[in-house]
Amino acid sequence: MSSIGDRVIAVMRKRGMAQKTLAEHTQMTPDAMSRALRGQRGFAAVELADIARALDEDVYYLITGELDPARLNFAARHRFDHETKTRSVDGLEEDRDVLIKIQTAFNLAGELSATSKLPADPAKFREILGPGFVERFADKLEVLGVDVVVLSELTTAYSFTVTGRKVIAVNGSGNWFNENWSIAHELAHHALGHEDVRPCSDKVDVFEAKANNFAAQLLLPEESMRAFDWQSTLCNDLADFLWESGVSTGTVKARLNKLGIVPSHEISAALELKTQGVLRKYWSKSRHVQGPDKITDRMARASARCFPTWLRSAHLQRIESGKLNKSYLAWMLGTDEAELEVPDPAPMTPIEGDELLSLLR
Repeated sequence: MSSIGDRVIAVMRKRGMAQKTLAEHTQMTPDAMSRALRGQRGFAAVELADIARALDEDVYYLITGELDPARLNFAARHRFDHETKTRSVDGLEEDRDVLIKIQTAFNLAGELSATSKLPADPAKFREILGPGFVERFADKLEVLGVDVVVLSELTTAYSFTVTGRKVIAVNGSGNWFNENWSIAHELAHHALGHEDVRPCSDKVDVFEAKANNFAAQLLLPEESMRAFDWQSTLCNDLADFLWESGVSTGTVKARLNKLGIVPSHEISAALELKTQGVLRKYWSKSRHVQGPDKITDRMARASARCFPTWLRSAHLQRIESGKLNKSYLAWMLGTDEAELEVPDPAPMTPIEGDELLSLLR
């Protein structure tokens, strides 16, 4: 059976960190670190906390050798530095509290229905979602038991599971094309069974490549790309394609390169523009149309705070029955708790037994 020192050494090697460097990140001298790793002295609690932080590893695992059942394991969208070939999630620390709050909101909803097994084939997923699914991507996924949360507080996209329920959380920036790609990418992690996909994970490069490939096939399937006449088509046709596909010019450009499709000079030049620039300039439906501007409307919907309808309803029902206060519902709705009018709750009932244990998991 491995010791704490064995597990620290294993994680240290996996991270590519030298023993001396690890000692510098803690309150330990190099000699004390060496003796502790060899089992000649124990680790103090504060030392283990420092080591876990330096190695980006769960202290529960370092102590017990088992995964913490209460820990939120997630996949996170990364920023990839092409010069250093490294990945990072710059906003992870500030996002962590938001993710835990999302997890708590789900746990407070009572018993959750686990998400059924998802198809690992993106073509099958397109068939299930139906034509034009990008227009209501989150709603379509909710029907399949995959819940999408959109919050401006997040800096990137994440996927995780709460007691069997698959969740995707994305940043509400208003750029629907980025949001669609993020949702498709995180959906891939769920469908392909990827967990704990972070920069320090063992198989992060493999998992990220597979998720990108899944997202590309889901949003821009090869047959659709090859059916489009990239040599003779006009820019207004490209704008229609961007709108219907719900993706960015950058995504289309990368997909063309991947498939070895060479577009015309005119289309190549248009793909160097920002997505909204192409739509505003070339999309026929963005001009001379009665009613609200469709581009602005799609931006507004993509930036709107979003939680699953069933989750908000579950909180409201538990408030009415006296099992919850309205703080988390107010947070989900993006309103002040004092201003949120809900039916007068029944007297608060104590939470006991299995229900209490479920909140602690």
